[in-house]
Order: sequence, then structure tokens, then C-alpha cells
Amino acid sequence: MSLALARRASAEFAGTAMLVAAVVGSGIAAARLSPDDVGLQLLENAIATALALGALILTFGPVSGAHFNPVVSAVDWWLGRRAGTGLTRRDLAAYTAAQVAGAIAGAVLAHLMFGLPVVTWSHTDRTGGNLWLAEVVATAGLIVLVFALARSGRSSAAPAAVGAYIGAAYWFTSSTSFANPAVTIGRAFTDTFAGIAPTSLPGFVVAQLVGGLVAVAALAAWYPHSGHAADAVAVPQLAQETGTR
Repeated sequence: MSLALARRASAEFAGTAMLVAAVVGSGIAAARLSPDDVGLQLLENAIATALALGALILTFGPVSGAHFNPVVSAVDWWLGRRAGTGLTRRDLAAYTAAQVAGAIAGAVLAHLMFGLPVVTWSHTDRTGGNLWLAEVVATAGLIVLVFALARSGRSSAAPAAVGAYIGAAYWFTSSTSFANPAVTIGRAFTDTFAGIAPTSLPGFVVAQLVGGLVAVAALAAWYPHSGHAADAVAVPQLAQETGTR
């Protein structure tokens, strides 16, 4: 692995770790602060996640693009492969590994900050056709948003737009919008408000991948040649970083 790719992968690791720490940590705090009001817990969790996501995109976007999501990275590679933009296969493998490892580390970090055991496997079952459909919708919407911003030259709006979308999707989807295989895996390592049982992982991950395919089809119809803007997903990287394509 080149030094430049290692630097970008480390940013994906750290960004995804902090994102999951925000999701899990705010869920723990919400359950403690509002123990008798699940709706308020979800609101607190959604607001913290949306704000953290926007801040993390601003922080790590110039280094790695701030994907924090294997579906975003996979679509970036797929759409950019013919135009010579976006991630290479090697980049995709490094990003995906870093994102998954970071998500697990983020759950562990949240537990340590709140004085919980390092790992507590979730017992929260999240399964059923309605939840899988919600994940397809949530993931497809996220991918279309990210690539639409890049294709139309509005990547600077990504921190606010992506944060706003995820915050809203907490409420308009029955699954509370995981929309991210790495984050989904990380949330299996916590038996707290944000957790998902390991047995529920396959259904969610498959639904998220399907959502990515739906997004690719939608982008082909609405934003042709999206691949030409793959280097600007979700935020354009620094010039010295993009020279390793």
C-alpha cells in the first residue's frame, strides 16, 4: 500500500470510527437522559448523528473524500472506472477494510467512554421486509444525493446536505436509516439503543447493496456521466492526494 493510500485509508478508519462513536455514544446518553421517552431518545440520537456526520465530512473530506461507507466507495469505483476518476480497485479494498474496522473501533470507543464492557453483542432484532425496504430507500437516497452534489459541482454543500438527509431519514424510514454496511456491522458490537443483532446483519447489508444498485440506475437516468465527478465524492480531496489514482 502506498503512503498516500495509507493516509487516505487511515482517514476513512478514523472518520468511520468517530461516526459510529457518535451514533452509539449519543444513543447511550439518550437512553440515560430520557429513559422513559423513546421518541425523545431517537430525536437526541438523530440530532447528534447528523451534526457529527457533517463535522466529520468537513474534517476528513480533503484527505479521503469522507466516504465512511462501503456502498459510497463501491459506487464511486463503479461509476468512475471508465472515466479514470474515483477509486481504483485497490483503493476500494483499502477503504472498505478501513471503514469496517473503524466502525467496530467506534463502538468499542463509545463503550469505553460510557464505562461499559468493551463489547456487548446486540440482542435487538431488526428484521422484516418493511425494514429491508427502508434500507433500500435510505441507501439509494443517500448515494443519489452524494453523487448529484458532485456531478452538479456542489460538493461544498455535502457536509450540511448529507447530515441533514441522515438526520431526516432517522424519522422517515422504519429502519432509522442505517444506510451503511460498515456502520451496520459496527452497531452489532453494542447492546445499547443503537444496536442491531448480528443475526439481522445479512438482511440489512443486502438491502443496502440493493439500494446502491438502485442509485446507480437512478444516476444513469438523472445525472449521466456521474463518473466524471467521482473524484469529488463526497468532498474533493487535496491535490496531492488525488495524484495516486
